[in-house]
Amino acid sequence: MYEGEIAIGPVHSTMLEPHRLRLFIDDEIVKDAELSIGVNHRGIERLMEGLPVEKACILTEKICGICSHIHLWSSVRLTEIASKIYVPERAQHIRVIVEELERLHSHNLLFGHAFEILGHETMSMRCFMTREPIMQIFFEISGSRVHYSCPLIGGIRPRCNITEEQSKRILLKLDEYEENITAIIDRVLKDPLLISRMKGVGILDRKTAAKFHAVGPTARGSNIKSDMRKMGWVPEYDAYEFDEILFDDCDVLSRIAVRGFEILESVKIIRQALELLNDKSLSPEIYNSDYEVKEFKPIECYTEAQRGQQYYSYGVDKDGRVRHARIRTPTATNLGAMEEIVKGYHVSDAELIIASCDPCFTCTDRLSILKEDYNTYSKKI
Repeated sequence: MYEGEIAIGPVHSTMLEPHRLRLFIDDEIVKDAELSIGVNHRGIERLMEGLPVEKACILTEKICGICSHIHLWSSVRLTEIASKIYVPERAQHIRVIVEELERLHSHNLLFGHAFEILGHETMSMRCFMTREPIMQIFFEISGSRVHYSCPLIGGIRPRCNITEEQSKRILLKLDEYEENITAIIDRVLKDPLLISRMKGVGILDRKTAAKFHAVGPTARGSNIKSDMRKMGWVPEYDAYEFDEILFDDCDVLSRIAVRGFEILESVKIIRQALELLNDKSLSPEIYNSDYEVKEFKPIECYTEAQRGQQYYSYGVDKDGRVRHARIRTPTATNLGAMEEIVKGYHVSDAELIIASCDPCFTCTDRLSILKEDYNTYSKKI
């Protein structure tokens, strides 16, 4: 038995999304933890079952507001790979641009959240101000700041085609963003007060990270290579030069720093993609309307979301309807690691440690778990 228990959530000022964290403590030191989700359950996988594949793809975008593009792109990619559908090169570059912009705004959002937990309201607000040019670029490209609806089977929507004039405006905003975010990263790495709250806290050593199958920046903060873009699963990135960011201190600071330097790599990718778009030799085609979705059994498709490895799997029947949909988000695989690494630290560090893994509970909280009671032969959710 432990001395006491502290329950945080599902609504709390340090939380971006609803979850319930139970901390079992002795003398304000966390001895054990239990992290529960379920408040935002919508049953997306069940809703996808039997839908025409085009409608099912649209539904996946609604899984999350922060990760909307990567969900839609993952679903669209799966169908294109299974049905061997040709996608124009220009459309591929624009999909990558939107995904990397989404990575920028997501990582920036984490910075604002982390500073809020640390009690540094000024830096938190500055992070949100720095993020604003990225949101303006989203509006410039798609007409929306949240759900961009850029990819569709065979290419991208015409409204998302980036013109040469738009490209110039995007580059100007990107320059502004890079200058401001570089200043924030520099401040974080030099501020002794911030460093004292993050360095040596929430240690996720390499062995534990591997044991709990940590993915994305959470794994890369423990010096584990895990970037699906570099592992051949997303060949759309083969056209770009960028580095996989790794740190080996395994603490909160490492996980925050990974995202900071990943931002600079994403900016590099976007610039390369825009340059390729302006190449006169590139075909202006953005959509292949002459495609056919063939019947296929469930296949696997991996992408690198903002938080790590994202898994999609479904099949399509002879009527073009989705069957056996399965979606695994990065947070789903990082949950075990998050529970483990709060142990041994002060209760005031718990939410910061959880936040350093940048969990997206909205993404994860989408399925129904069916438990079967073999004694009464009944089923319940």
